[in-house]
Amino acid sequence: MKALAIAATGMNAQQTNLEVIANNIANINTTGYKRARAEFSDLLYQTERAQGVPNRANTAIVPEGAIIGLGVKTAAVRNLHLQGGLTQTGNSFDIALVGRGWFQIEAPDGTILYTRSGAFNTNADGQLVTLDGYAVAPGITVPADATDITINRSGQVFATVGGQQQDLGQITLATFVNEAGLEPLGENLFRETEASGAATVGAPDENGIAYMQQNYLEASNVDPVKEITDLISAQRAYEMNSKIIQAADEMAAVVSKNLR
Repeated sequence: MKALAIAATGMNAQQTNLEVIANNIANINTTGYKRARAEFSDLLYQTERAQGVPNRANTAIVPEGAIIGLGVKTAAVRNLHLQGGLTQTGNSFDIALVGRGWFQIEAPDGTILYTRSGAFNTNADGQLVTLDGYAVAPGITVPADATDITINRSGQVFATVGGQQQDLGQITLATFVNEAGLEPLGENLFRETEASGAATVGAPDENGIAYMQQNYLEASNVDPVKEITDLISAQRAYEMNSKIIQAADEMAAVVSKNLR
């Protein structure tokens, strides 16, 4: 009975959906986190009777056929790169992005990764780094005796050193044609892929690139009300698929009993 296999694919799909929702809720307070959404597509169809062909030789064309679907599969888990709210922190090294753009982070192996989390600090050498110690690219080094760190909308970093204002450098941002194609790595980091396209690097607040807001962090864009609504919907869909399996099993039992 095909209904058993079809309903099983539905249960597997809703289990994936539930896992995506659970991850969204778990990261509701993760800085710069972008909620994900599971997307599904139907499986192949089995033709019992084709449409658009003669029913018999030299007779009328069959207007409608009998084509039965074989279930559902997970097509993608898409990260929705929508703007999150801003949270004031008071830390001069915290930077929120407003608009499209990604901070560039240099991994230990020298590759460039990307993040929306602007929770930065300085290491022992004064380099601007992430919470995991990865350097922000291009590199910004803050002198030990620097005071009054200022980061403007355009990503220029200034500090007062010896009573005089000093330009410490420029933070640039990367943009992508297809942000959904970036590969999430964990630790708020993403990697460029062929699907995302190559990074286009530019100065903030120019040509549609995000501007920077010092002393703020971008919060997760997870909406708890929507996630709970999606959770209930996934739970109901899972239950309905399980009822189909139960009904198909009972029907098969009736057939088996009558054949004895």
